Amino acid sequence: MTQPIFSLELFPPQTPEGAEKLRAARARMALLKPSFFSVTFGAGGSTRDRTLDTVLEIQSEGHHAAPHLSCIGSTRDSIRNILDQYRSHGIRHLVALRGDLPSGMARPGTFRYANELVEFIRAETGAWFHIEVAAYPEYHPQAKSPTDDLMAFKRKLEAGANSAITQYFYNFDAYAHFIDECQAVGINVPIVPGIMPISGFSNLARFSDNCGAEIPRWIRKRLESYADDTASIRAFGLDVVSELCARLLASDVPGLHFYTLNQVALTSTLWQRLGLSATPAADCAGAAETGWAGA
Repeated sequence: MTQPIFSLELFPPQTPEGAEKLRAARARMALLKPSFFSVTFGAGGSTRDRTLDTVLEIQSEGHHAAPHLSCIGSTRDSIRNILDQYRSHGIRHLVALRGDLPSGMARPGTFRYANELVEFIRAETGAWFHIEVAAYPEYHPQAKSPTDDLMAFKRKLEAGANSAITQYFYNFDAYAHFIDECQAVGINVPIVPGIMPISGFSNLARFSDNCGAEIPRWIRKRLESYADDTASIRAFGLDVVSELCARLLASDVPGLHFYTLNQVALTSTLWQRLGLSATPAADCAGAAETGWAGA
């Protein structure tokens, strides 16, 4: 078993003030020595330039960065241009996603699904990039059936993806069952659990309902009972997520990916409770070392 990879997800700031706040937060996050930072890509490519700027800042600070790339609203030319920019800056790690259709956008663009985006990246760049894709232990909310969802995931890997990061979840058994299902159909790539710290209830409940992540009833009821008592919500949330992460690590997961929402405190506390130490970036960057050799 190789050493687990621990990573942190950020979103690009919208204002100069936000950029300064993120720099300060990132300086504290860097003390955790994550394997890499991933940087999200807004709906329809709306944060394209800010994603690149944030990734380049992270690189200039001596850290490994993996930009997200979404196919919704994109064309072959626009994706090709982005890939050329990333290659010119020596970026070798991507998170390739379908993305959500922005409000008011009638058509998804050239690429309908993430496997089509992955296939295009491989056709354009060969083994240059290590490509992460998304996985859904509790199934994508638009999936017709669990089997369809699993096959959609498999198509992304067959198109050339190296590994996956899951949607967040709070039910250990959902992840364990998903891994069993993957292995049963010949999927053996690293599938890193996505971890969402709990800082509040109303926003988490709304987002979870939209993205298909279940909040188990016993957790939901406890969170509801705290009402506006933020301190109790966070203390309970830390206990719940710490226990989940400990169970995952005990089952030899390939790593943990933290959805930080650009906030330091909860992720840092979880990191310290779990005694995490990360794999150096060189061990998880660069598709040339991952064994992808093309079709």
